[in-house]
Amino acid sequence: MSITADRRTQLIKEYQTSANDTGSPEVQVALLTERITNLTEHMKEHAKDFHSRRGMLKLVGQRRRLLDYLRRNDQGRYESLIKRLGLRR
Repeated sequence: MSITADRRTQLIKEYQTSANDTGSPEVQVALLTERITNLTEHMKEHAKDFHSRRGMLKLVGQRRRLLDYLRRNDQGRYESLIKRLGLRR
């Protein structure tokens, strides 16, 4: 369910905005999206795992807040990020 260290560094390198960037909204949203995707797959097998469901919903809310922040401050970065992650239709 968790992200491996290799996958984490790969996501950080893919979404970072500068050389030492590990905490920008883009990186955080990408990591949260990966965790949400993993939990979604887990929930397909274990539909009654309500503890994991609550954790996943907390992650979704955190990602939503980060995306709202990014949309308020830089619309272009927001649009490019959701396009790269495939979050909207």
